[in-house]
Amino acid sequence: MDIQRPSNARAKKLKRIAYVTVAVLACAGVTLALSRLKPAAPSVDGSTIWPDTVKRGPMLREVRGLGTLVPEDIHWIPAQTAARVDKIVIRPGHLVTPDTVILEMSNPELQRDVLDAEYALKAAEANFAALKVQVDSDLMSQKANEASVRSDYEQAHLQHDVDEKLYKEGIASVNTKALSKVKEDQLAIRLQLETERTKISQESAQSRLLAARSQVDQAKATYGLRISQSQSLRVRAGITGVLQLVPVEEGQNVAIGTNVARVADPKKLKAEIKIAETQAKDITIGQKATIDTRNGVVTGHVSRIDPSVQNGTVTVDAVFDEALPPGARADLSVDGTIELENLKDVLYVGRPVHGQQDSTISLFKITPDGSEASRINVKLGRSSVTTIEILSGLQVGDKVILSDMSQWDNVDRIRLK
Repeated sequence: MDIQRPSNARAKKLKRIAYVTVAVLACAGVTLALSRLKPAAPSVDGSTIWPDTVKRGPMLREVRGLGTLVPEDIHWIPAQTAARVDKIVIRPGHLVTPDTVILEMSNPELQRDVLDAEYALKAAEANFAALKVQVDSDLMSQKANEASVRSDYEQAHLQHDVDEKLYKEGIASVNTKALSKVKEDQLAIRLQLETERTKISQESAQSRLLAARSQVDQAKATYGLRISQSQSLRVRAGITGVLQLVPVEEGQNVAIGTNVARVADPKKLKAEIKIAETQAKDITIGQKATIDTRNGVVTGHVSRIDPSVQNGTVTVDAVFDEALPPGARADLSVDGTIELENLKDVLYVGRPVHGQQDSTISLFKITPDGSEASRINVKLGRSSVTTIEILSGLQVGDKVILSDMSQWDNVDRIRLK
């Protein structure tokens, strides 16, 4: 006889539900735990980074720029008159003296002007000579008239004295004495008038001669100018140096004032350095400068700072305090470094790729064991060519990555291999 077993289906079903519930809860827990885990840090090859250690001590602030050597004394030679270039006697690169002829030019109209000026000068000199003879003759005639009146006055004066004595002795009459007195007074007045007329004639003669002399001087100056312009058709160097440039060609017509040649003294050179406008604000006259000519390094000092900005740079002139190395010449490319100041005791590090003065940037700080690097914010201060001041964010001995890490901008931690 079969015995019916009690049914356990309900217990199995409850057990199955319990297993499913535990599995679901376990999956949810694992998912939650995984979601809270930090993503794995990317690996970076340690040989591709540029690390540096934060230090404390003196820091020399410098700025650097590219530049060229240029002559201190540049002599531009302009055309003193409109002319045609007939011949270029020498080309750039020749050594020249003040009398060296560089160009020969011509201007037929100028030759005519020279002749006109010469004839005008001769005419002015002839007019002056004729006027001098005339005024001298007129003045002599006036002086003769004055002398004649003076003689008559002296005679009348003597006659009056005689008549006065005779009257006192009772020999001459009162009328005779009175008549001689009237004649003396009239001649005294005439003598005064003639004296004044002579003075006026002298002043008039002097004024007329001065006017004529000024015409002569004007004609002489015009003639001298024409002669100078005529001589300038043979363009000379004017100074001792090297002919650098002849910006005209044979057969070319040039206007007055056109620069036709440039001469410079090759022994006196200076460096024109282009400094970024953001770094030029602390440069002052007299600061020490070091110039690398690729053939040697020489020292000098800042002599001029251009007040204007061109293409984002400021031009700084540096003159040399010592002799230039062999091979230094005009237009030679150089590197210039200017010392701004020497900071005595500051926290500093090598200058990061994107580190600018007085800014806040993020850097990767390397852990002591060198296995990882984490991103931190660093406040920067004054900068130099290769170093920069640390205001906050780092301490002495901290090691940071200075190379370009822009490809890891989306992570805050990297692993170093």
